[in-house]
Amino acid sequence: MSIGQLKRNTLIGLVVSLLLAAGKFVAGVLGHSSALIADAVESLADTIGSIVVWQGFRVASREPDADHPYGYGRAETMAALAVGTLLVVAAAYIVVRAFGEILTPHAAPRAWTLLVLVGVIITKELLFRVVLRGAEELRSDAARADAWHHRSDAITSAAALIGVSVAIWGPSQLDMPRLVLADEVAAILASGVILLTGVRFMRPAMRELLDATSAPLATAVRATAASVDGVRLVEKLHARKSGRGYLVDMHLHVDPMLDVRTAHALSGRVKAAVKAAHRDVVHVLIHIEPDESPP
Repeated sequence: MSIGQLKRNTLIGLVVSLLLAAGKFVAGVLGHSSALIADAVESLADTIGSIVVWQGFRVASREPDADHPYGYGRAETMAALAVGTLLVVAAAYIVVRAFGEILTPHAAPRAWTLLVLVGVIITKELLFRVVLRGAEELRSDAARADAWHHRSDAITSAAALIGVSVAIWGPSQLDMPRLVLADEVAAILASGVILLTGVRFMRPAMRELLDATSAPLATAVRATAASVDGVRLVEKLHARKSGRGYLVDMHLHVDPMLDVRTAHALSGRVKAAVKAAHRDVVHVLIHIEPDESPP
């Protein structure tokens, strides 16, 4: 899958999320379902998130320039962080609104609202699978966040479906009037899933923005560099993520009697070996040092 296709998937998700948010809000108001209205708010967060991801893709696809020699890959990281933040805010809003509805007496939702929720669940699950497949192929954190964004919306709609069903039939079938509050309870439970999803995508984005090193990749790259003939020791090595790739910095100890031209050629061989063995590595910076260890 190409970047262009991934962008199209994001745009499709944007349009569908906007339509679903409007549809659920209208259905929630007309059908007297607070859970459906809260679900519409989460879908609106989806829509805003898709816009943020779209802009992240647009900026990240720019070529490196004089002011940004490492490229614009971290625009995707910032987009992923923003989407995660939106999910956390949406979860908080749903909880506050649901508690407000619990304290306010109200009638059960309309039965036809269940059909709206079933349609939303099917649509959002399909969007999740399509967007996630592209995200995994291109190793895009922002697109992955957008995909799980759709899955979280499907989860909240499923919770609302259960809650609305209980609220509609529970009071009459079980003679328990308080079951009319089941849709609010379901919305609160679903908000916990949304919160966890948001935190899940904020954490790696924060690590990337703070230049945290990837220990597994650093270990693998160290072994590759050490295997190149002429490298006596790999002293320091850091691998930090930037967008869809990794930037690697390393210090190599070599024979102190090597001339500059030979040391430069050795550095080039190490770079080539690392990039050939680790396709996620997009940039390698090598500092050559004389090996002063005793023979």
